[in-house]
Amino acid sequence: MERLAQLALQTTAAVGAPPAPAHPLDPLSPQEIKSVSNIVRNNYKNKSIIFNTVTLREPIKRAYYEWKEKNGPKPPRIAYFVIVAEGDEGVHEGLVDISNQELIEFKNTTGVQPILTPYDLQKTENIVRNDPEVIRQCELSGLPKGQMDKIYCDAWTIGYDERWGAGKRLQQALMYYRSDEDDSHYSHPFDFCPIVDMNAGKVISIDIPQVRRPLSKFKHSSFHPKHIQEKFGTKENPSGYRDDNTIINITQPNGVSFKLDGNVMTWSNFKFHIGFNYREGIVLSDMTWNGHGKPRSLFHRISLCEMVVPYGSPDFPHQRKHALDIGEYGAGNCTNPLALGCDCKGVIHYMDAHFPDKDGEATTVKNAVCIHEEDDGLLFKHSDFRDDFQTNVTTRGKKLIVSQIFTAANYEYCLYWIFRQDGTIKLEVRLTGILNTYICGDNEDIGPWGTKVYPNVNAHNHQHLFSLRLHPRIDGDNNSAGTSDARPSPFPTGSNENMYGNAFYCDKQTFKTVKDGVTNLDGATARTWDIFNPNSIHPYSGKPATYKLVSTFCSPLLAQEGSLVRKRAPWAANHTQVIPYKDDQYGYGLLYPSGDHVAQWSGDGKRGMREWIGDGKASIDNTDIVFFHTFGITHFPAPEDFPVMPTEIFDLQLRPRNIHLENPVLDVRPSYARTTKEVKANAVGVDTCSLTVDKSSRLATECVQK
Repeated sequence: MERLAQLALQTTAAVGAPPAPAHPLDPLSPQEIKSVSNIVRNNYKNKSIIFNTVTLREPIKRAYYEWKEKNGPKPPRIAYFVIVAEGDEGVHEGLVDISNQELIEFKNTTGVQPILTPYDLQKTENIVRNDPEVIRQCELSGLPKGQMDKIYCDAWTIGYDERWGAGKRLQQALMYYRSDEDDSHYSHPFDFCPIVDMNAGKVISIDIPQVRRPLSKFKHSSFHPKHIQEKFGTKENPSGYRDDNTIINITQPNGVSFKLDGNVMTWSNFKFHIGFNYREGIVLSDMTWNGHGKPRSLFHRISLCEMVVPYGSPDFPHQRKHALDIGEYGAGNCTNPLALGCDCKGVIHYMDAHFPDKDGEATTVKNAVCIHEEDDGLLFKHSDFRDDFQTNVTTRGKKLIVSQIFTAANYEYCLYWIFRQDGTIKLEVRLTGILNTYICGDNEDIGPWGTKVYPNVNAHNHQHLFSLRLHPRIDGDNNSAGTSDARPSPFPTGSNENMYGNAFYCDKQTFKTVKDGVTNLDGATARTWDIFNPNSIHPYSGKPATYKLVSTFCSPLLAQEGSLVRKRAPWAANHTQVIPYKDDQYGYGLLYPSGDHVAQWSGDGKRGMREWIGDGKASIDNTDIVFFHTFGITHFPAPEDFPVMPTEIFDLQLRPRNIHLENPVLDVRPSYARTTKEVKANAVGVDTCSLTVDKSSRLATECVQK
């Protein structure tokens, strides 16, 4: 910690240092990225380098709260960088003190490969199009000569291939054909797979199956408007689109309810910082709740820190298809500019994201994060049957949504962090985009490992498993975690303790050690998980202040013990892991459960989650903990998922329990309210939602009559 303390005391920025943002958790500005790359470049004057990563190294937790809560010094502004240096194995990585314009750490790390950037993916396509043997294989598969401009590839990380290990920086090129540049190529896959050495800029091998499958001659299955017109257009309806899909508009005539001060969001008692980085994408930090003037800490940091998409075909080389998309590509690196489509609707605030290009210059993804509000339906309601339900209180709510969408080759991942006015935090994931496809013969039996979704198109079974990282700070730093299981009474029917056999209770177990915190969903007991402060006890219930994790989309990892998938994504084998938190010198500890450098890791050795769990004996009770949760789905493809998938939706939620004295939304203004006395007096009460008051709503029958 000595170096950190020294940096914290250096408050005067060096000459030429870019201005630091007001908040120490704000992402690097374009000026800061350029400043960092200049410093790095000056240190590597004699080498040709390619910039891979320049990002904020967040301050350690202790230093952050000393600044925020104890009037301590502002944490130093530190950047982390990764570069690829010509002729050198592995990566060069290090740290730059931006304020003092100083390179404070750098090293050449061998035996690893860096994250893949969009530049790397684009470069691969040009390499394979110009390779003589790839051209020959395309022609052997049925491509007419001179049409390599119609060849496309999805560049995937190779996962791990024992033929090369991590010594070369590799990608596997999944090959496709488009008859026209506007076609979707996923209906025309090839049966061979080139392996590309990115540093050498060439194809070094091609994996060719023993049984060859010629390129499909069926018409492309596509989904752009001109293709819909071709498929479904008629004389009466040339566009081919449904004519009953009327427009829905969302209006907020009085503006939004949230306030954004830089990156700090204040909304309906919530307050938190919105960060964004190349790897995790959205990061939510320093989350608090202010109930009637009493701020309470909830979470230090929340993010999606890793994911894995293992495919289920045992045939070579499909075992390599198990992308760890966050660690190998980056949810930030692959994020979409949301202004290009109607990804959000309503009164919207956007946030940009900034990354380095290969030369270290800052690039900007416009509108990388969308922030908006939506109607949230009923917050609560009750009517009294005694006067035919005229006595009534109805309160409608709204929700705040912080979202991003990132594209990992064929798939789109739509991530929605949703805040409700009662203190609930939800994460909704929507999967769309296009199935990864492989060619199959006209009459081929593809077995149980996939589905024919179109002629000559085999979509393999696969899973989408995510790791949610929760660093709780519920009413302070020392927290605990455990399970909550619904269980019937242990006493038999007819006993004094359970005479009628109807008794049941909530069985709560607190994790004492790291080993205890490795658990799985139990549907038979409706298991949920509690994250709580054992020192903050509710005055009524006598129970600790808690956030309950309710998550039912918890597919088990189907790859077997000893598989490459389980080795490289050890965290995915269980639904929870809880570990004690510790700051390292520069605040980078315990972030990524498959390790810092995921690409081409064999899965051997102790890193990430495997290292953190260790012998499982470390205490996690009433201390500073980090809670990891694995959730997701198993996808058996169907023709309805092709040529582009309707969104498949799954979610989880964190619910406050024993935190508030009573219903925390009693102070949200009701939409409609009439007391018994008002009903008897024929008084209106509160009415903001009947059709005589709400001019934005109207009876649907009016539309029919018109």
